[in-house]
Amino acid sequence: MDKEKLEYFKAKLLQMKSEILNSGILSKRDDLHISSDDLPDEADIAQNVIEQEISFNMRDRELNKLRHIEFALQRINEGSYGHCEDCDEPIAHKRLENQPWAEYCIAHAEERERSDHRFKRVS
Repeated sequence: MDKEKLEYFKAKLLQMKSEILNSGILSKRDDLHISSDDLPDEADIAQNVIEQEISFNMRDRELNKLRHIEFALQRINEGSYGHCEDCDEPIAHKRLENQPWAEYCIAHAEERERSDHRFKRVS
C-alpha cells in the first residue's frame, strides 16, 4: 500500500479512536448500580436490568472496536497494515474503507466467522 493511502487510513483510524474515547460510553458509570428506592416493582427492576445489559453490550462492542483500531495502528507502524493476517494478500480497499481495522481478507474473515458460528452452536 502506498504512503498516501496509509496516511489516509491512519487518519481515519485515529478519528474513529478519538470518537470512541470522547463519546463517554467507556467511562459512563451511572448505569452500574440500581437503587432500591428507584425500583418499586418487578417490572421496573426488569426494565433496569435490560437497560444495563444493553449498556454493557454497547460498552463491550466499543471497547472491542477500540482494541481492533489500536492493533490496526500498530500494524501501520510495523508495515503490515492492509495485508491479511492469514494469507498475507492485500485486503481490498473497499473492505478497508468500510472497516479500516480489518485484519483479514474477505475470504478468510468469512471462513473465521463460519468457524466461530459453528463453535458457538456446538458449545
